[in-house]
Amino acid sequence: MTATEQTRCRHCHRVLRSAKSVAAGAGRTCQRKIRRAENTADLAGYKPAQIAAARELLDDGAIVPLRSVIFITVSTDGTETYKTAPTACNCPAGLKGHRCYHTAAARLWLAA
Repeated sequence: MTATEQTRCRHCHRVLRSAKSVAAGAGRTCQRKIRRAENTADLAGYKPAQIAAARELLDDGAIVPLRSVIFITVSTDGTETYKTAPTACNCPAGLKGHRCYHTAAARLWLAA
C-alpha cells in the first residue's frame, strides 16, 4: 500500500488505520456491530451451518451493498456472484425457493 492509498471499512467506509482492522476489512466498532447483529437479526428457519456460512461471508468481505437492501454476494467457491436481498437470492437454492446463507448474510448486514 502506498502513502496515497487508504483502506476503508467495508461496512461504514471509514479509513482504517490499525493493521488488525485493515486485515479484517472492518474497524473494531463495525466488527462488534456485525457480531451483535446475530442476536438481533431474524434468523429463524436458518440452519446453524447456514448462519456460520453467512458469518464467514461477512468476515471475508464477500458481500457488497448494491442498493439499500440489495447486495452482491459471492458463491462458496468464489466463481459465481449473486444478487441477494434479505428475502430472496438468485443462487440455485434461492431460485428453488429455499433459504440460503446469502440471505442470512444480508439480514446480518442490515441488522448491523
